[in-house]
Amino acid sequence: MARVKSATIYHNPKCPTSRQVLEMLEAAGAKVEIVEYLKMGWTKPQLKALFAAAGVTARQALRTKAKEAEELGLIDPKVSDAKLLDAMVAHPVLVERPFVTTANGTKLCRPKETVRELL
Repeated sequence: MARVKSATIYHNPKCPTSRQVLEMLEAAGAKVEIVEYLKMGWTKPQLKALFAAAGVTARQALRTKAKEAEELGLIDPKVSDAKLLDAMVAHPVLVERPFVTTANGTKLCRPKETVRELL
C-alpha cells in the first residue's frame, strides 16, 4: 500500500492516545490537518458522516469514560443514537478519540495501532 500523503486527525491534545496517533502519522510522513474538536465542536451532520465513514455507531463512538456520559445517563444501552448525537454536539468530550481520515479510509484509532491500517 502506498504511503499516505495527508491525514486529518480529530484530536484532543490532552489525550495520550491521540498524541501518540498524531506522532505516528507525522512519523509516516503525512501532512496532518489537526482538528481540535473540543475547541471547534461538532455538528450532527459532521458526526453522522464521520461515524458512517468509520463504520461505527454513535454508541460505539461514545466516550464512556467521560463523566458526562454517566451524568447524562448515556451509558444505558436503551439510549437512542439520536439522543447520543444530541449529547455529543452539546458535549464534544463525549466523542471517543482520535478519529483519523486518510485516502485509505476513516477509523477510530483505539487502540492507537489501528492507525497503521490507514497508512
